Amino acid sequence: MADSSAFGGFPHWGVTFYQELEDTNTKEFWAQHKAQWERDVREPMLALADALEDEFGPARLFRPNRDIRFSHDKSPYKTHQGAFVGVATGIGYYVQVSGDGLAVGGGFRAHSPAETGRYRAAVDIPASGARLEQVATELTTAGFALEGEALKTRPKGFAADHPRLELLRRKEMMAIQRVGTPSWLTTPQAVDHVRAEWRRVRPLVEWMTEHVHE
Repeated sequence: MADSSAFGGFPHWGVTFYQELEDTNTKEFWAQHKAQWERDVREPMLALADALEDEFGPARLFRPNRDIRFSHDKSPYKTHQGAFVGVATGIGYYVQVSGDGLAVGGGFRAHSPAETGRYRAAVDIPASGARLEQVATELTTAGFALEGEALKTRPKGFAADHPRLELLRRKEMMAIQRVGTPSWLTTPQAVDHVRAEWRRVRPLVEWMTEHVHE
């Protein structure tokens, strides 16, 4: 693992680059800026992952290319660079840099109906459901947004007056803190801020690991 001191922050160039990529998402534009993307986006993200690995585990950086095989949007590149520490399938900690700046969080992305089924079964149980409700409330109070695919109506098999119906509608749950571009983003202190936010979402990750992971 690389020396964590190698992380010096995220240069603001990366934010500007992704803002421009949203308007000019072409292979030509990417090729013109690839070398600086490697230096000012990918390498800082790798260094950040190295700095946090001892506490959270190894991270995987997502590829910059979009999978456009089944998409109407044929834009070739993602307009963000993300990294994910997988505790279990679809469960873990996330960080990304985009045109909006930094976003940090964690939780659970569903990869199968069976995972969503285990999630809803645990929400339905009074003890585990109440614990998730508490964790979710604490995170939203701290400024996190609860994101992920959800039903507009109640899922089959659950009463319309279920006390945790909003949680049951969810197929997955990620808690994301959209930090933006604070002054510390370009400094080594950014790693401390990401660490603090990942510690905040740890109870959610632990709940998902216990109840959703098979």
